[in-house]
Amino acid sequence: MLMNAPATFIQSYIDDLNDALNQLKPGAALTRIQAAWLGTCLTGILLMNSVCWAKFERASLGDCKVAALSWVFRKASIPWDWLLRVSVVLILKRYGITEGVLAFDESDRARSKSTKRIYKVYKQKHKGSGGYVNGQTIVLLLLVTSSITVPVGFFFYMPDPALKQWDKEDNHG
Repeated sequence: MLMNAPATFIQSYIDDLNDALNQLKPGAALTRIQAAWLGTCLTGILLMNSVCWAKFERASLGDCKVAALSWVFRKASIPWDWLLRVSVVLILKRYGITEGVLAFDESDRARSKSTKRIYKVYKQKHKGSGGYVNGQTIVLLLLVTSSITVPVGFFFYMPDPALKQWDKEDNHG
């Protein structure tokens, strides 16, 4: 599989996304490079069924380098929160969805022992072993409709250390 240009429907989606971004938040539109990067990523996800920079590089026969792909993801000033909002609005409009229910879904993800550079990591009870591991809690906000379920937001949860300390003192005091 070669990944030299985004699929036509992906390019159309990015154009619609950019127009909607400009309407909802003037000045938040993607630059030409950001739009090309997003097209590459969406095409890569579609073809590889994965989010993996190395796979994207191989599928593009080296045209898209791992370092460049990950640099744009980490360093470019892409309005991620607005991208998610506008994407959801586009999907709702396209499919005529006018009602639904918001639901939360959380999951704990165990991480490595050395977690100095991982965001919102804290000590969690490991259900399998009964011990403790360092991990993250990812919380998704989902819009559940009669036809689809769409993620509309997410955040990383971390217990408040002051509350944990108070609870510890209250239970042992």
